[in-house]
Amino acid sequence: MASLNDIRSTFLTYFEKQGHEVVASSPLVPRNDPTLMFVNSGMVQFKNLFTGVEKRDYNRATTSQKCVRAGGKHNDLDNVGYTARHHTFFEMLGNFSFGDYFKTEAIPFAWELITKEFGIDPKRLLTTVYHTDDEAFEIWKKVGVPEDRIIRIATSDNFWQMGPTGPCGPCTEIFYDHGDHIWGGPPGSADEDGDRFIEIWNVVFMQNEQFEDGSMKALDMQSIDTGMGLERIGALLQGKHDNYDTDLMRSLIEASADAACVDPDGPGKMHHRVIADHLRSTSFLIADGVMPSNDGRGYVLRRIMRRAMRHAHLLGAQDPMMYRLVPALVRQMGQAYPELGRAQALIEETLRLEETRFKATLDRGLKLLDDELSGLDADAPLPGAAAFKLYDTFGFPLDLTQDALREKNRTVDVDGFDTAMQEQKARARAAWSGSGEAADATVWFDIADSHGATDFLGYDTEIAEGQVLALVVDGKAVDTLSAGQSGWVVLNQTPFYGESGGQVGDTGWLRRLENEDEGATVTDTQKMAGGKVIAHLVTVDRGALTKGDALQLEVDHTRRSAIRANHSATHLLHEALREALGNHVAQRGSLNAPDRLRFDFSHGQALSLEQLRAVERDVNAFIRQNATVSTRIMTPDDARAMGAQALFGEKYGDEVRVVSMGVQSGTGKGAEGQTYSIELCGGTHVGQTGDIGLFVTLGDSASSAGVRRIEALTGAAAFDYLSQQDHRLAEVAGALKASAADVPGRVKSLLDDRKRLEGEVAQLRRELAMAGGAGQGGGADAREINGIKLVAQVLSGVTGKDLPPLIDEHKGRIGSGAVLLITDAGGKAAVAAGVTDDLKGALSAVDIVKAAVAELGGKGGGGRPDMAQGGGASADNAEAAIKAAESVIEGMK
Repeated sequence: MASLNDIRSTFLTYFEKQGHEVVASSPLVPRNDPTLMFVNSGMVQFKNLFTGVEKRDYNRATTSQKCVRAGGKHNDLDNVGYTARHHTFFEMLGNFSFGDYFKTEAIPFAWELITKEFGIDPKRLLTTVYHTDDEAFEIWKKVGVPEDRIIRIATSDNFWQMGPTGPCGPCTEIFYDHGDHIWGGPPGSADEDGDRFIEIWNVVFMQNEQFEDGSMKALDMQSIDTGMGLERIGALLQGKHDNYDTDLMRSLIEASADAACVDPDGPGKMHHRVIADHLRSTSFLIADGVMPSNDGRGYVLRRIMRRAMRHAHLLGAQDPMMYRLVPALVRQMGQAYPELGRAQALIEETLRLEETRFKATLDRGLKLLDDELSGLDADAPLPGAAAFKLYDTFGFPLDLTQDALREKNRTVDVDGFDTAMQEQKARARAAWSGSGEAADATVWFDIADSHGATDFLGYDTEIAEGQVLALVVDGKAVDTLSAGQSGWVVLNQTPFYGESGGQVGDTGWLRRLENEDEGATVTDTQKMAGGKVIAHLVTVDRGALTKGDALQLEVDHTRRSAIRANHSATHLLHEALREALGNHVAQRGSLNAPDRLRFDFSHGQALSLEQLRAVERDVNAFIRQNATVSTRIMTPDDARAMGAQALFGEKYGDEVRVVSMGVQSGTGKGAEGQTYSIELCGGTHVGQTGDIGLFVTLGDSASSAGVRRIEALTGAAAFDYLSQQDHRLAEVAGALKASAADVPGRVKSLLDDRKRLEGEVAQLRRELAMAGGAGQGGGADAREINGIKLVAQVLSGVTGKDLPPLIDEHKGRIGSGAVLLITDAGGKAAVAAGVTDDLKGALSAVDIVKAAVAELGGKGGGGRPDMAQGGGASADNAEAAIKAAESVIEGMK
C-alpha cells in the first residue's frame, strides 16, 4: 500500500518528467495577497504569474502546497472531527501552466497519472465539464472516457473565477465512484451530496478575463491551475473511505492514543481525530512564524490549539499532551517539509506553554459551563454573557464553547456574545482586513470596548436624558469641548438616529441638566465601530461639555418628521414599483433626507409618463388609507416567510426589525396575508401612512446600468412644489390668454406654427441666395479656372445649415464643376464646398474647404470629396478664402 508520502512523491515526480518545475510549498502566511488570512489553495503563490504581473524562469510548475482553512470565508474548523473529509490543515497537489500547455495536454496528463501511475480503474471514474465546454468534452472522449460518464454541469461548480473581475474559465473535475453500496448520486443530480461519488481532482482552464460589466474576452495567456487533495486521493488509493484512516493520519491518531492511554477506536475516537488534525495545523503555522495571540492570525492559531487541548482533556489527559506528539508529526512529514524539523523545538515549547496556561483554567471553565447549563431549561441556549465570561476569564474561544455544547445538543446566544466580543472583532479586522479604515477608526472601537453599544431610544421618543461617555476631536479622545469648539459626543443612550440604511442622521440640541443655558447644537449623527457606537457631531454654543456630564437630548422634531415621512414613502414607492413594473424591481440604494427622497431600483428602461403617474397614484392611495405602520422584531427566516423584502447586499444578524404598512387583500404577506409593504428596516417611520401627507415624483432617470432613480417629495415640500407648479401654470395660461386646461393644446399649436414658419423662412433664404439677392462678392455666376467651373459666393441672411442644400442646387445648375459658399453665421464664418461627381477623382471638396477655412481664421474642415464643411473666426476675409479655393483648383494636375 502506497503511503501518503509515496503518493505525494509520485505526483511530483510524474509532472517533473513532463517538464514541470517542482516548486516548494509557499508559507501558510500569504506573501502576495493581503486579503487572505492563510494560503488555502495551490494557486495562491502563483497568482501574479497567472495575471502576468510576475515572470519566472519556468512556465510549468508542480507543487504540494500547505493549506489552512480555519478563518474567514474558507473555515472548516467546526466540521473537523465530525466528518470524513474536513481538515483545518491539508495538502493540495497541483500542476500549473502559465501560458504553456492548455486543455489538450492537461486532460491527458490527469488521466494518465490517475489511471496508470496511480492505477485507478477507469471504469470507476467519471468526469464533469462546464456545459458549454465542448472542447474539454471531446478531449475526454479521446482519452477514453465514455460519453455517458462525461457530465455537463451548468452551475458555478464548473466555472472558476479569481474574483468579480479578472481571470476566469471553465473547469473539469474527476470523480471516483465508490459503488452502489454507498448512498449518493453523480454530480449534477439531486443526490450529489452523498458519499458515493467523490471529487478527487479539479482542473481549471484559465481562458477568459471578466470585466465589471459582465463581459468576457479571451486571455492572451491561457493557463492551467489544478488541485488534488492529498488526503482525499490517499484515502482512495489506500482503500479507505475516511481521510482519517490513511497511514499518515492514522499514525498521528495512534500517537494521540499512546499519549492519552486511550483506545484510538473506542469512545474517544472523535477526540483523537481532532487532535491529529489540529496538531498538523498548529505545528505548521508555528513553523511558518505564526504565534498564538489575541488577534489576527495568532488568534486563529490559539483557537485551534485550545480546541485540540479541550479534546485532550476529554480523553483524560492530566498533563500537557500536544507537544509530546510533535516528534510523530516530524517523522511523518519532516522530509517533505524540512521547515517542520527546523522548528521542532519551537513548536514543542510553544504548545507546552500554551497548554500549561490553558490547563490551569480549563477545568474551572468547564465547571462554569456545566453550572450555567444546569440552571437552564433543557432546550434553552447558553446566554451570551456566560459564553463571553468563558472567553474572557477562562480563555474559551466561542467555537470551543460551541463545540462543547454541540456534544450536549445545546446552542449559545451568539448575539449576546458578539456584543461583548466587539473589541476582538475590531482587532482582528485591523490585523488582516487589508483596509486602512480600521486603523483610522481605532478610537471608536476603543470606546465600544470600554462602554459597549449605544442604547438607541429614537424609535419611541425624540427627547431623553443621557450621560457623556466620550468626546472625540480629530480622531482622538478628549476630556472637554469648549464654547465654539466642534467635535463628536458619545452618550450612553440617545434618541438621535445615526445615518444608515439611506436615512440621514438626526440633528438637534444637547443641554446640560445642571445649567440649561449651556449646551451644543447637533449638526449630524453617525454610526461608528461597525454600528455599535452612535456619535453626535456638535458645536458647543455656550459653556462646555465634559465627560460624565448629564445632558438633556432633543431631536429636531420638524426635521425628523420630514425624514420619517420620506423613509416611509420609499417603502410604499418600492412596492408600487414592483406592482407596476414586476417583481424584478429591487432596491439598490436610497436617500431619505428632510427635504426629499431618492430611490434607486433595478429596472432596465425609463418609465413612461403613464407608469410614473400610476406609481404616484398608488402611493398616494395608501397614504390616504392612513393605515397603521407597525414594527416587529423576528428572525430573518420568519421575516422572509412573511414576505419581507431585504435590502440588496445588506447583511442581517439573528434578529431583524420588520416594518409593515398598508392593507391590501390577497398579497399573502404579513401575519394575515393582507400587508401591502413589508421590509427589513432599522430606520424611523411614521405612525400612520397618512402622516406622510402627500407624495409627488420629480422624475425618473438612469443611475447606472440596469438601475433607475426616482426622486420625490412628501408632505409640506410636496405641497409647496405643487403650489409652485400651479402658479407657473397660471402665469403661462395668462400669457396665452387661455384656460389652464387649454394650455397644452395651445402650446402644441404654437410649437407647430413655429416649426412650420422656420421651414418657410429657411426656404425663402435659400431661394433668395440662389437668386443672387443675398450674395455679394461676385454673385452666383460661374467662373472657369483650369478648365473647371467654380461658383463662389459670400452670403448673408442664411445659416450654416442652409449651405449644403444650396451647394446641391448650384451643382445641379452648373452640371460639372465646384461650388464654394461662405456665410456670416452669428459672427463667425460658416463654409461649405461641393464638387460634382464627375470631378471627385481629381478634385476634393475637403481640400477646397480646408484652404478657405485657413484664410478665415479656422482650422481643419472635413466631409466627403463631393461635400465638405468647416468654420472660421470671421467672414471678413472671404475674398482671400475664395482666392485660396481658386489656388487649389489651379494646382490640379
